[in-house]
Amino acid sequence: MEKTNGNQFGAFKGVFTPSILTILGVIMYLRFGWVLGNLGLPLTLLVVTMATSVTFLTGLSLAATATNMHIGGGGAYFIISRSLGLEIGSAIGVPLFLAQSIGVAFYISGFSEAFTQVIPVDNITAMLPFAITPERFVAVSTLILLTVIAFVSANLALKTQMLILALIVLSLGSFFLGDSSSVLPPSELDDPVTKLPFWVVFAVFFPAVTGIEAGIAMSGDLKDPAKALPRGTLGAVIVGYVTYMLIPVFLSRLVPNQQVLIQESMIMRQVARWGILIVFGVWAATLSSALGSLLGAPRTLQALSRDRVLPRILGRGYGEAQEPRNAMVLTFIVALTAILLGDLNLLAPVLTMFFLTSYGLINLSAGLEGLIDSPTWRPKFQIKPAISLMGAVTCLLIMLMINPGATFVAGVVTSSIYFWMKRRDLGAQWGDMRYGILMLLARFSIGRLANRNTPEERTWRPNILVLSGSPQKRWYLIELARALVRGPSCVTVATVIPPPEADSNRARELQRTIQTFLRKRESDALVKVVEDEDILSGMEVLIKGYGFGPITPNTILMGETVEPDSMDRFAGLMQLIHRLHRNLVLVREPGETPPPVSTGRIDIWWRGRQSNIGLTLTLAYLLQRGGYFENARIVIKRILQSDDEQDPSEEALREHIQSQRLDVDVQTVVRSGSGSIMQQIHEESADAALVCMGLRAPDPDETQAAYAAYYRGVIAATDGLPLLLVLAAGEVDYRAIIGLK
Repeated sequence: MEKTNGNQFGAFKGVFTPSILTILGVIMYLRFGWVLGNLGLPLTLLVVTMATSVTFLTGLSLAATATNMHIGGGGAYFIISRSLGLEIGSAIGVPLFLAQSIGVAFYISGFSEAFTQVIPVDNITAMLPFAITPERFVAVSTLILLTVIAFVSANLALKTQMLILALIVLSLGSFFLGDSSSVLPPSELDDPVTKLPFWVVFAVFFPAVTGIEAGIAMSGDLKDPAKALPRGTLGAVIVGYVTYMLIPVFLSRLVPNQQVLIQESMIMRQVARWGILIVFGVWAATLSSALGSLLGAPRTLQALSRDRVLPRILGRGYGEAQEPRNAMVLTFIVALTAILLGDLNLLAPVLTMFFLTSYGLINLSAGLEGLIDSPTWRPKFQIKPAISLMGAVTCLLIMLMINPGATFVAGVVTSSIYFWMKRRDLGAQWGDMRYGILMLLARFSIGRLANRNTPEERTWRPNILVLSGSPQKRWYLIELARALVRGPSCVTVATVIPPPEADSNRARELQRTIQTFLRKRESDALVKVVEDEDILSGMEVLIKGYGFGPITPNTILMGETVEPDSMDRFAGLMQLIHRLHRNLVLVREPGETPPPVSTGRIDIWWRGRQSNIGLTLTLAYLLQRGGYFENARIVIKRILQSDDEQDPSEEALREHIQSQRLDVDVQTVVRSGSGSIMQQIHEESADAALVCMGLRAPDPDETQAAYAAYYRGVIAATDGLPLLLVLAAGEVDYRAIIGLK
């Protein structure tokens, strides 16, 4: 087994240093004066406060999460995948690795531009056997040098960062000791530049405060992540905020002219006591940011590989500290490609979106953990769930304000990876809080539903309990139920078995077997197994007791029963279903599996009674929308006793169907004097894919035997037809659903 204990860094060296060096970066040196010139001091301080608040909220969420779980390698990916699941973690982890890798190219490109302005390298590039610009030559050379440093040892890389931190501190000291004597007067500048609006400037500044990702990415190399991550991250955020609040106050006092601030990108160098220290600071800031990303990206990739999201070879570690050298090579290739491609401006907004997305999900995971409040959520660093959720919402709003198009692209990429991982179905070896989230939503929904007296016609959907017995033997019932419940409805497949004599786990094992059988056939039906000596008694138990609060089956779907010995008791079960205000749908098992009926027909036979037609037509319409009966033609066959009979309901039915935009035909069938109506039904529906008929509701005082005699007659008269019998009940006016009222 591979060791994963890493380098055992502390909070300062492993988290604070890479975080603060990325925060105090290029934007501070080259764009902060531009921000101040465009907005003025009050709005600049507001921008700093707003941007830092997002990072601070994320740091609080991170602190809570880190003090509640063991944090392994992978930083934000590890936290999100262990909280929200492997699929969501991967959807963020892969783009995050690309963002970190291409971020290396961005920082190095910034360094190369600043370097070539001070030290020309044209003579060197002119001697090379291939054509390359001085900026790209310096960028590629710098990338190779930093990769070698990071490849040899993360410890060596972080020691290098300590030197860089010292240079940044010295450069800031030189700035705060400076004056305005070297600042060019406004008369020597170019023409005045139009000031940009608030949110455009905010978008330019915001990446300056996203440096905590560099510290989070080192989580696998920390001695005590639960202590180091919150301390190092929050410490870097606070130090960065204080620094960013002091610089504009000092700069606005020395350089009051806003046009000078906008046009002079190196205004800090002109103001500083020793300008060369600002140059060194710019170089140090860009190199430190690049090195921080160069350390973080391979570790994110290594964690993804060890979770089997990516090929295992990328997760291999070397040495006692398990250095991710294979992942480092891939990071180098991605960064080198980005440098050689040149123009990365089009990718920059999308990459920023990935960082913000990871921040948002860290906040979301901590907020949801607090809302669920499971016994395992015991962080030493306690924060209110509302604070973390506010951080998640703020990240989303800022993404939309910075660039809606880039937000959309980031969402598409993230969603694609998520669904790819769902299809792979890796089966993570750790638990996450998705079950708790679903329980929280279910509890909320059940509470709301319980406050409503009855369901409404416009939102009614069948919630079906299928009394199928063994699904393998009566799969046609489940197929029919699946066709009826497409959308926000559910199906429960139930079976009754005799109690075991020895093995008390038999029911549970059978339930798992049925669940596996249904999943293989891409069915998301629920499964319920009940033990009872008598099958019909077990069915009564299910019908009476199955459900939770207001969520109970409103429709019972069963196969027809023709066994003489159980006919009376089956009729009693039908009466029970009607008394409990449940709909009953009885289906005749087809003799053989028929071909698809997309060009077939569903016949609904109607005598003009209002009790069942609404539900029958609703069910036929649902069948027509998908599954085996998709696109089948629905025909209502209205039965008249004679040609002279006047039926105002038929004309009303036609008008309603037309007004409700239903693809339904209405035909009049006049009862023949020479034969029974059932004989006519057999003749006219001989080629129908399904024949739907209503059942008479039992009278309140009707005996089982009397209703069984009626049911026996219906079954005998319809023998040979592909039958669906409907008995409507409940407190819903089904005619209103389909437009018959």
